[in-house]
Amino acid sequence: MIPLAAVAQVRAAEEAAMAAAPDVDLMAQAAHGLATVIERVLAGQGIKPAKAQVVALIGSGNNGGDALFAVADIAAAGAEVVAITTGSTWHEAGMIALLAAGGAHVIAADEVDDALASLGESCDVLVDGIVGIGGSGGLREEAVRVVALMGAATPFTVSVDVPSGVDANSGAVTGAAVRADVTVTFGVLKPGLLIAPGKDFAGEIELIDIGLSAFLIDEKSHIAVLEGIDVATYVPEPDPMGHKYTRGVVGVATGSSAYPGAAVLSVGAARWGGVGMVHYLDRSDGLAALVIEHYPDVIASGADPRELLRVTGWVCGCGFDRTADADAVRAVLSAEQPVVLDASALAIVASDDSLRDQIAARDVAGFTTIITPHEGEFEKLFPGFLAKGRLAAARAAAHALGVILVLKGPGTIIAAPSGEVRIDTEGTAVLSCAGSGDVLAGIIGSVVAAAHARGQHALIDATAAAVWLHGRAGRIAGARGRPVTALEILDNLPEAISHARRGEGA
Repeated sequence: MIPLAAVAQVRAAEEAAMAAAPDVDLMAQAAHGLATVIERVLAGQGIKPAKAQVVALIGSGNNGGDALFAVADIAAAGAEVVAITTGSTWHEAGMIALLAAGGAHVIAADEVDDALASLGESCDVLVDGIVGIGGSGGLREEAVRVVALMGAATPFTVSVDVPSGVDANSGAVTGAAVRADVTVTFGVLKPGLLIAPGKDFAGEIELIDIGLSAFLIDEKSHIAVLEGIDVATYVPEPDPMGHKYTRGVVGVATGSSAYPGAAVLSVGAARWGGVGMVHYLDRSDGLAALVIEHYPDVIASGADPRELLRVTGWVCGCGFDRTADADAVRAVLSAEQPVVLDASALAIVASDDSLRDQIAARDVAGFTTIITPHEGEFEKLFPGFLAKGRLAAARAAAHALGVILVLKGPGTIIAAPSGEVRIDTEGTAVLSCAGSGDVLAGIIGSVVAAAHARGQHALIDATAAAVWLHGRAGRIAGARGRPVTALEILDNLPEAISHARRGEGA
């Protein structure tokens, strides 16, 4: 599991690390790692440092100091380096090091046009050291001007710790911001690099170890990214002494006459999540026959969900009729097993306060409810929450309703009522196709039902593991530029599980 840390946690860890080892220079370690990445970027363009032209945009804080010491190393190797300061102050020791190595210093307000002219109005690498993790809001006017001048003529941009203008905690971008090709971040990943819109500005992320991990406080509100080896915990090989019922049974109540495909896709995904059986809830609409025609290993009945005691988890709502199926949502929520609510079930809940109360009561009773809204569905359930940013909104909503909340989108956020969060890095844009959400709901329900049957209680991680599998299946389906539909995502779930069991991928 890869930890993420908010700015306050990073600052505290830095102070603790410096107190524990006063002789260790964290900035020197960060600058060395940054210089190594810049050299690699140059090499990728076939440029040796001695022939390179590098421009560094420098703010007034330690972020600018990291950049200055790094480009000083590049200048010492023979590169032509210009540091353009965007404010009235800068890291003095870093600037001294750059000038000693043969670099040049330009103050943006006075000489930037002349500096660009001396470089032929272009450079090989632009280093963004304007604003670090403590910044907020968009770039100031002078910085915007310099970035605009450089951006059009620069083939590659490297940001230091976080792209300037991106909020390191939330990923919010409220004004002008640097769009990096690579972001070199130090010590620990920051949430804003993985959450939209910030993730769209970060490019490739390089994490440089500067010895902070031992000093990070492990809070209850821990934020992390699952790795393949973590996912494997929730899709293990079957127990040699087990049988289909000990593996768990997932109940599925999905689809309608208008959307029969939702039933087929959600059940199909549920079959792969590790359970020993899928039980489809027959609502006398002909869908049970369709499902069994596709998957003859599925069992169907119209029994009350509360009476299906072998079921260890439920999926409900994909493709529902919003008027006719409210009673089915209520019946599934009456069961004591974990319940995943998706799609039309969320619209039904949004318009029915009694169902909200039922979900809250489930939380008080210790029963898990998982909801999977995209941003439009989220806004109907929790009006105005998104103004806080996606991460804060997900945490607040999960706590308010007492659910594990899967806020779908770039950098899907999985939040528990406790404040604990997982951020998914596997999902890509190929998942944005019709039926993809039905597949996601099915695999979440199945993985959670199997985990519940095994007595695994960290259902936020079971949920995040299923989100990871969905994303990995999409990546496999879309390999080498192939187009992807929900059927391809569904068909590649077994291979995604194989990847997890082999510990492949973060």
